[in-house]
Amino acid sequence: MNQIEQLAAMIGQSKRTVFFGGAGVSTESGIADFRSEAGLYAAKNVYGHSPETLLSHSLFMQDPALFFRYYKENLIAHDAKPNAAHLALAKLDTCGLLSAVVTQNIDGLHQVAGSRTVHELHGSNWRQSCVKCKKTHTLDYILDEGNCREGVPRCRACGGVVRPDVVLYGEDLDDVVVQAAVKAIAASELLIVGGTSLAVYPAAGLLQYFRGKNLVLINKSPTPMDGRAHLVIHEAIGEVFDSVMALLQGTE
Repeated sequence: MNQIEQLAAMIGQSKRTVFFGGAGVSTESGIADFRSEAGLYAAKNVYGHSPETLLSHSLFMQDPALFFRYYKENLIAHDAKPNAAHLALAKLDTCGLLSAVVTQNIDGLHQVAGSRTVHELHGSNWRQSCVKCKKTHTLDYILDEGNCREGVPRCRACGGVVRPDVVLYGEDLDDVVVQAAVKAIAASELLIVGGTSLAVYPAAGLLQYFRGKNLVLINKSPTPMDGRAHLVIHEAIGEVFDSVMALLQGTE
């Protein structure tokens, strides 16, 4: 039995499967990983800072115009569509073979694909809110220059800054979201981790709560958890799920 067959068998036999994903899930939809070598180079040379600084709470407070310039130019993928991995996970959800998705991504592509239970550890750039009156706004609102003053989106109701509902460097993860993700992972029988190097904390630390039967890692490069996993696949995640779904659908 090869690796794809093993994974398909694990999914088919599991009573509660959870998927934990990172940036590698979305790069196959054309969304750049700002932590990649190319992302680091561009940030330093074009904006004068590292991505971690540009996406930090401190820079948001000190230089919101620069924050929003970087954010709008690099973290909003207008034309991105769900890829094979997103679509496969949504199909597994529909078939009752996937309990939840835990994601570090902020692009909302899991929901676009059709996944129903998605725990967004780092928030979502589809949601915006005023820091002053808490009024919610759409993504289009902050992209409309008519709503901006000196490059910074402002709330028409109170004049406060409208920011994306994402977790910036220096901010804590949302306790409610974390607890929901921990509950899902702790209750899972099969945990599939894909498209992440497991180097970003505290999100990566949630794997410590897994006590289930099988841990599967799908990532092009090795991760610190490879030695603990029951199955490790170093291939593109979209191709892996395409092959897995072909096997599962062939057994229906």
